[in-house]
Amino acid sequence: MTLSRRLIIAFFRILTGALCLIDDTPLRKVPPRGPLILIINHINLVEVPVLYTRLQPRPITGFVAAYRWKSAFFRWLLNAVDAIPLHRGTADMSAMREALERLKRGAILVIAPEGTRSEHGRLQDAHAGSVLLALHSGAPIQPVVCYGNERFSDNLRHLRRTELHLAVGERFYLNVGTTRVSQDVRQEMLDEMMYRLAALLPSEYRGVYAGLERASENHIRPV
Repeated sequence: MTLSRRLIIAFFRILTGALCLIDDTPLRKVPPRGPLILIINHINLVEVPVLYTRLQPRPITGFVAAYRWKSAFFRWLLNAVDAIPLHRGTADMSAMREALERLKRGAILVIAPEGTRSEHGRLQDAHAGSVLLALHSGAPIQPVVCYGNERFSDNLRHLRRTELHLAVGERFYLNVGTTRVSQDVRQEMLDEMMYRLAALLPSEYRGVYAGLERASENHIRPV
């Protein structure tokens, strides 16, 4: 591990610990080795350094919008933490290949299927990129959720610490079997993944995936 990365980890662990009340014991369910796709809900930027620093020393990576590399500071920061630049709005095959290579080497790939921050904390419609990565890599998927950090900005203005809650689900594989992976099948897989994510959240955060009674597990295989 480089000195830059050690300093970044130490700084953000101290900073997030000072600004938030965090019980990170649920993260013990994340396995200590082997390729893994962590699917997360994405409320704001707070959960990113929380997860990154508290899953160390596992190698961790994730996608960040490519335009961030235009800034010298962010270029240094993102390169130091091994982030993968992603050109949004396009089929960025270079980013996909890099993510698959990282998984092949045993890294954790953190991905937010919603593709953008919600700010309010309620789940929004997801995109199928995580499904494609899981199918092509053969890596297991594990859902992790954060909540409470939607109050972060308001708490910061009032000099209050934010209670940030974490929950971790069971690992699973996407089970294709003999089914042809059509667009409809990919959507079914995505929905099943997102309902598993939603089940970890209190009901008021489940958003468009609130109807857990509609969840199926036709394409889910436990680890």
